[in-house]
Amino acid sequence: MAASVVPVVLVSPLLLLAQQSNAAAAAVDLPNATSVHLTLPGAVEMALAHNRHIMLAHLSVTDSEAQKKVAESHFYPIIKNQSAVLHITELEGVRIPAGAVGETPAGVLPAETLIIGQGGATSYTSGTELAQPITQIFKIRAGVKAAEADLNSAHIQSDDAENGVALLVHKLYYGILIEQLRGTAAKDAVDAATLVEHETKRGVDEGKLLADSELSSRADLLDKQQTALVSRLNLDDLTLQLDDALGLPLGTHLILDPDSLGVSSVLPTRAEAIALLLNKSPAILSATQTVDKAKAGVAAARDEYIPDLTGVARYSYQSGLPFLVHNFGTFGASFTYTLFDGGEREAKLQDARIKLTMAQTQLKQTEADVSIELSSAYDKAEQLEQLVGVTTQALEAREESFRIQSERAKVDAQLASGVATAHATLTSTRMNVLNSQLNLSLARNNIRRLLGERPE
Repeated sequence: MAASVVPVVLVSPLLLLAQQSNAAAAAVDLPNATSVHLTLPGAVEMALAHNRHIMLAHLSVTDSEAQKKVAESHFYPIIKNQSAVLHITELEGVRIPAGAVGETPAGVLPAETLIIGQGGATSYTSGTELAQPITQIFKIRAGVKAAEADLNSAHIQSDDAENGVALLVHKLYYGILIEQLRGTAAKDAVDAATLVEHETKRGVDEGKLLADSELSSRADLLDKQQTALVSRLNLDDLTLQLDDALGLPLGTHLILDPDSLGVSSVLPTRAEAIALLLNKSPAILSATQTVDKAKAGVAAARDEYIPDLTGVARYSYQSGLPFLVHNFGTFGASFTYTLFDGGEREAKLQDARIKLTMAQTQLKQTEADVSIELSSAYDKAEQLEQLVGVTTQALEAREESFRIQSERAKVDAQLASGVATAHATLTSTRMNVLNSQLNLSLARNNIRRLLGERPE
């Protein structure tokens, strides 16, 4: 079913009060810390611009684009120049003995032995060659398809990294707001426990209570103080994590705006979301690209059986070589085929087919895993909707209880500790309401991420 929208305006005034008290405490502990005011959309935008995980994902896309260009470049002819200067230590000439040609009335021809040289001792050659792959294009095309699959995967992972960081910012932002209110509730509980301890001590001194009552109240006070300290430690830890996610210096004091949470849009129904998974889930799309790359690997392994035929055109210059003019051209083709390789090509083809089967199996498993994860996310969202209703009703009851005890205190029918305890319980209940509301929003955003959408 479509998830309903639960606004989070119920506890904003108390959140502001909690933030003021936490800001004052932070100013005491961190006098040199920089303070940054943030809204939730501003925090997400800052993280998308400065988070290092996103930077790495973008660099991965750039790297994949470069790898694809490398693969595509093999389609084009290669033009290269090869030049050399060589010196030969000894030359062999053509020797014509005297009289080898014949005799004439004037004498023998040649009259004496002749030695005709063949080239010079030092030769200079320079050739510029153009080589165009012909049958290799089949293997090149398979390589381009594999590079394209890698590029698509990099884009998918980059988008998912952005969505993941956005979800993390939501989680930490919500966590800080909850922990601030929990800290306020813990402080109220400490104040109430302090009043109870004083009243218990007075009752023991007056003989109205046993001595163990004072010990019990003291232990309860210490428990409340421990809870307050743990809450403060959790708040500091969440702040450090959010600083890191936003790319801010660690220790930056964050002042969050609780009124910037906004209202979430309506989610698709469970059935609609499952139908959208195949076309929108980053995990499934990435696994699909892995299958495409494996198919390209099979094609490349099969194309290894095709002989290599390359068209060649070369223009050369030489000096010092026999029987050749200084400038001449060469045109033709080169043919290469491996007759025996010890079964290497067949083994590569078999390996490529195994990898394809593995990729296809992994795709099916990913589809099942994501479907289960999505169904679990919808179950969690539905349970949190019920929890929001329960905590809201509990808050109404606590507010009425606090009102009654406050009225009793006005006519001295209620101890001050009773009113303080009721107020601490009320603050704790408000924290529970905020916790359930923000966890519901986080659960919905997790569903959006599973569908490849940006958390709101």
